[in-house]
Amino acid sequence: MNSIQQELSKTTYPGRGILIGKSEDGKKAVIAYFIMGRSENSRNRVFVEENGVIKTQPFDPSKMKDPSLIIYSPLRVYQNATIVTNGDQTDTIYQAIQQKDRQLYDEISYPQTLRAFEKALRTRSFEPDAPNYTPRISGLAYLKPRKKKKKKRRCPSTLLCPL
Repeated sequence: MNSIQQELSKTTYPGRGILIGKSEDGKKAVIAYFIMGRSENSRNRVFVEENGVIKTQPFDPSKMKDPSLIIYSPLRVYQNATIVTNGDQTDTIYQAIQQKDRQLYDEISYPQTLRAFEKALRTRSFEPDAPNYTPRISGLAYLKPRKKKKKKRRCPSTLLCPL
């Protein structure tokens, strides 16, 4: 199997991509997002972190022409769900998961998160950037909540040990 670097080096314009998986030892989630730009406006952006949210912003604000398709949050986290996309649909998905969570009055489960993700995506289509009509790509990583470990009792019997 080729590495991502090998695959991307085969093309002059890889565009944008999302990678979601696990570390080699299977203990950690791995999420990556990359972008390139065809136009000068698209190339005039950088990633920044602001209040726990990753956003794009203009590298040189004086060169900004139309921010509508290039300024967005590509990654947001809601509880156990990490959302990564190539456009402003990140917020659409985030809001759908958040709304579902408010309806349940409890921690949202994986199936409920997935249904909210799918429902949100049905409200969106390709980017309005004729003649390219860039597809909206979106990914979701749901991390299971860690279970609290029970403290081991040091006494051999509950009759002899205080509770």
